[in-house]
Amino acid sequence: MIARVWRGRAPAATAGDYRRHYESEVAGHLRQVAGFRGARLLRRDEGDEVEFTSITFFDGMDDVRAFAGEDPERAVVEDAARRVLSRWDERVTHHEVAVGL
Repeated sequence: MIARVWRGRAPAATAGDYRRHYESEVAGHLRQVAGFRGARLLRRDEGDEVEFTSITFFDGMDDVRAFAGEDPERAVVEDAARRVLSRWDERVTHHEVAVGL
């Protein structure tokens, strides 16, 4: 299994908007991808800003490409997310899940 890790930051005032976008738009899109095995959105408050870490799980890199395209390290950041985030990673990292508990 592959874990895809991405980070973005939002002003505290729009962090809730990003969370709702993730729960609806991102989740809906991911559920359509064969090989998608789940996701977690982590939140860390840092004063006036919120850091989000998204970890999505896929069976393999072919499934990641079905989601992200031919350049799987390119971040997928939709326009709705760009409107509420202040900055984000343009590239993601992929990790083989070594142990699942």
